[in-house]
Amino acid sequence: MSKRAVLEVIALGVEDAVAAQAGGADRLELVADMAADGLTPPVETFAGIRAAVDIDLRVMLRPAEGFAAGDVEPVVRAARAMRDAGAEEFVLGFLDADGAVDLGAVERVVGALDGCRWTFHRAIDRAADRDALRKQLDGMPGLDTYLTAGSGAGVDDGLATLLAEAARGGEPGYEQRILVGGGLRLDHVPTLVRAGIDAFHIGGAARPGGWEGPVSVAAVAEWRAVLDGAPAATRPAATP
Repeated sequence: MSKRAVLEVIALGVEDAVAAQAGGADRLELVADMAADGLTPPVETFAGIRAAVDIDLRVMLRPAEGFAAGDVEPVVRAARAMRDAGAEEFVLGFLDADGAVDLGAVERVVGALDGCRWTFHRAIDRAADRDALRKQLDGMPGLDTYLTAGSGAGVDDGLATLLAEAARGGEPGYEQRILVGGGLRLDHVPTLVRAGIDAFHIGGAARPGGWEGPVSVAAVAEWRAVLDGAPAATRPAATP
């Protein structure tokens, strides 16, 4: 039997989290303020979700829109507060002004995570050199996933990059799981699965009513069914 693909859904609060789990999500990415593309949520929101669902939950550590760390100390404090509240998985990623990984900021934050698992998010899609970024982060404690569309413009534009990186799996800098998200549609899934990619991330695609509406159990269940091998519905695929 083939291994079940991972479906990660963005959650903004308890209602989203409960619906995502009911629809078959394996993991949540907890963020606040999607108008800024997802920032660090309040500790209280994390605690409420952690009490409401039992699936894996990764918490965003991002102080402001964009990918600069700025003053990294508030991010470190937020990470420690989340750890104190019981968070065990995280999402982060910082670039410097030249588009290279801000290794100092990443190391400072990761140092506060006590070895917890974490995702380097779509900052990789804005990096000046993706390969260099991956190799600089090689061996970073806890790093097990890259969330990427292959391009800052989304999966349509980045598909070739995703397939090429999947083919390099196991090489130095490429041991981490590829979690595809950003303009991801159901019709992308077969090509990605054939390339060996087994993790998928949705946000707006889980919300037929848009970001002002909650996660839909039915929308998540459709993604779950497709990832489990069922054909997609005949209606046009939703986009994040």
